[in-house]
Amino acid sequence: MSTGRTMEGAGCVTWWGFSPALDLLHRGSERQEGEVNVLLVGSGDPRHILKTIAGLRDTDTLHIWVIENSMDVVARQLLLLFLALTPQESMGLHEKTEVFLELFGNSEVRSQTEETLRHVATELSLSVTETLETPTNPCLDTTHLRFKERDDLDRIFKRWIHPPPSARSAHVSIAKAWDGRVRQHLGTRYDSRAGCFDWDLTMKLHQKGCGVINKQHYKLWRERGVAFEMREGIYQMANESLLSTRVFSHRGDKMALRGYWGDIVSSPYLSFGIETDDEELLQKQNGQHVKTAQDISYVNVQALFKSLSCRGGTPPSQACSEEGKALVALEPVSQPEAHHKSQINELMHLNGVSVTFLPLDSLSKLPEKQKYSHFFNSIYCAASMVHHLSPTLRQIAAPKAALVVELAKYLLDLTKEQEVGFAEKVGDVAKEAGFEPSQEEKRDVYATFALQEE
Repeated sequence: MSTGRTMEGAGCVTWWGFSPALDLLHRGSERQEGEVNVLLVGSGDPRHILKTIAGLRDTDTLHIWVIENSMDVVARQLLLLFLALTPQESMGLHEKTEVFLELFGNSEVRSQTEETLRHVATELSLSVTETLETPTNPCLDTTHLRFKERDDLDRIFKRWIHPPPSARSAHVSIAKAWDGRVRQHLGTRYDSRAGCFDWDLTMKLHQKGCGVINKQHYKLWRERGVAFEMREGIYQMANESLLSTRVFSHRGDKMALRGYWGDIVSSPYLSFGIETDDEELLQKQNGQHVKTAQDISYVNVQALFKSLSCRGGTPPSQACSEEGKALVALEPVSQPEAHHKSQINELMHLNGVSVTFLPLDSLSKLPEKQKYSHFFNSIYCAASMVHHLSPTLRQIAAPKAALVVELAKYLLDLTKEQEVGFAEKVGDVAKEAGFEPSQEEKRDVYATFALQEE
């Protein structure tokens, strides 16, 4: 029923992943221990970063290296990591979880959440423009990016801080952009869109094991782009972090159009909301799930934040006095530069953990650098980036390295035959790079491989 244009529903900007969060150090019944380097290619959001950190032991050291295909996505990664690293003294756990999920999966947010977005953007703008050899926070390391890329980040953050006056209302900007995407995707079926939404949910997502996604929640998200309404409030301010610029060709000329170019079909519930270790959250009454993907997302994200709090804190040398602490959500945007620096320093520093962002075109160039020779113990690649994998991947993989590739299970516009064909292509690409299928339990969400011994 919902044929649509192939991949049109998934969009061209990966604001969130099409698979659940994964601990990338976990292999079957074994875990990689000690000092580990993990490469993420196109993950789109910090779900794997947070999940992997949560599984660390006290003696482990984790270095995560991130490559995305868009600076808009890098900006979002930094935003969400900044929120995750905000200490409870600055923002309570309950509020932080809600704000994180709002900015993560809502096109429209509450006014106080928009203020938080603008404040964090101000902090990040200052951080990326500082010419420091060492990062202010090891989990927000942008020092490896090119100057042009850092300038692009600064431009993106400034647009979040000072959006065009006409765009401040969600109904002028992102709501119109969202509806335009829905109209384009459904075409002549737009007037019967409620039936299309129901079909995609019940005949696709529910059939693929996502029964916890609630019908009303999913319909609201498909209609307006609002996935998480966790408290009574007015969700009418545009989430500027979900807007980006796309270049089109029109009659031989190129024109840039700002809009929403991400997923409008699969939903942000996939990242944190369809899997849980708590069986009570999966209970049913009269054949219906008692809890929803929204509930599970909240529980899972809050648990990940608790793990971060247990792992780190603010370095004593950089901690500010109690008098100087202020709620991040309520901090005015126009602050003295010196105070901004102390705010960045107030973020939690996770013991033995770093997250480094690499230039967008790094994947093809890493094999040329001695530093990355046989360097990565675990490599993750999103479905949207598989075409960038090449046989040179073997040169940057450490002995016994794991390769995890996201499959197309939750790309709803694809047919079953296309899903199978994609999985076969992933297997061929991995084989050419010297990887063989791992012996652990096979899943249809990820394909896992191990580097063959020479």
